[in-house]
Parts: sequence; C-alpha cells; structure tokens
Amino acid sequence: MKVELLSHTPDPEKIVAAAAKLCYSASGIDDVLIGLTPEKTESFIKMLMSLGHESPVEHVSFTFGIEGVSRSLLAQITRHRIASYSVKSQRYVSENQFEYIIPPEIEKNEKAKAKFTQAMQISQEYYNELADCLYEAHYQAFVQEGLPEKQAKTMAQKKAIEDARFVLPNACETKMIVTMNVRSLYNFFSHRCCNRAQWEIRALADEMLALVKEKAPNLFHHAGPPCILGSCPEGKMSCGKMMKMREKYLGV
Repeated sequence: MKVELLSHTPDPEKIVAAAAKLCYSASGIDDVLIGLTPEKTESFIKMLMSLGHESPVEHVSFTFGIEGVSRSLLAQITRHRIASYSVKSQRYVSENQFEYIIPPEIEKNEKAKAKFTQAMQISQEYYNELADCLYEAHYQAFVQEGLPEKQAKTMAQKKAIEDARFVLPNACETKMIVTMNVRSLYNFFSHRCCNRAQWEIRALADEMLALVKEKAPNLFHHAGPPCILGSCPEGKMSCGKMMKMREKYLGV
C-alpha cells in the first residue's frame, strides 16, 4: 500500500478558524483573517470541537493518492459518499498482467497462499483468454462495418476488456485519487480506524490520519475511532481494547 497527500487547502487550520470567527463575531470578510495568530487559531478550533460545531471544517479538504490496494477496499471506501474519487478503470486499462493484494492471514499460511496464488493465476488466464476471444470477434465485426484497421483494433480491445473484467477477483490491485473535506474525514476515521473495520481499509485510514495530522494537528487531534473520546458504540460487538486505542490515537 502506498498513500501520499497530494494536495490540501492552504493554511487549513487558519481557514477553519476564520470561518468560526465569522460565525461568532462581527468580523467582516475583509478582516476575518486579521489577528488569527497560531494561538488564536488553536483556540478557535478547540472551541469548535468543544461545541460540536463541525460545519466550519467543511471548508478544508485533503487530496490523497492511493495505490497498492484491492478492489475490495474500493467497494468499501466509496460508501463514504461525501467525497470525490478517480479510479483506474478496468474498462479502459487492460489487466493482462494484473497485480493483486494478498491478505495477511493468507500470506502467513503457506498452504492457503499457494491456493490463493493459484486462483489468481487461473483468473489471469481466463481474463486473457476471454479478452483475446472477444477482441477477435469485435475486430472482425468493426472491419466488416468499414472502420479503418487501427480504429477497429482500438475499439475491439476496449469492448473486449470491458466484458473480460467480470472474471477479475476482488484482490485485483487498483489505484485512486480521493478528496475529502475534514468533516468527511472525521466520519471516515471514526468508522475505519475502529478495530472492527476490515484490516486493509483500517491500515489505509491510519496512513491517511497520520498524513493529515502533520498538516493540521489541532484539527485532527481527536480524530480516530469513537472510543478514544467516549464509550464504544459497538455494544456487545466491542473489541474491548478502548485503553489501547486511546494510547494509540491520543498517546495517553
């Protein structure tokens, strides 16, 4: 897995503090940024957090580049709907030699890993065979329609891999660019940093949280699973490791 912070709103904490200042004072647009020292900025953010007033943090967003993750993870992360996603397309990009993600529990089990690797090889073989079979049929059809050879080949390949991809596994590696505002990130970290989250997306959430904390430590000081600030909302499904989670995310 590789995660990079590609871009973010400049002066993220100052922008949030300015939005808060506008809400709670008579300041106008021309002077809303005036006097926002690091100390006052931190004070405004702490006030917002204590009040549960999160709308000002929506003015700040972060954009991540992510690769080396599975299509299974893609299905989970896109459930976070207040975000923007750009993902490598299996319709337009051939997977004639696809990479795949091996779950840790399979990686450490020699017999399971051998079976898993075999399954990936079989999926690759079927994908390639389907793509070749469909390509030939589409190519001949386009040529008969009178399309130039180069155009016929291009269109035939696209149509072939569009259907061949149906045999690809959830383990197939993908790449994406993801943009979320801070409020959406709070929600994402709340759900995906939890011990009950699936291992891959939990690892991604931890990487993303570490990156944003470097740029906006006050905004993300209390970000993480819900149990670090209160009781676990999972009820009888709780992992029972609240103190360890607080130590991990809050350092206490």
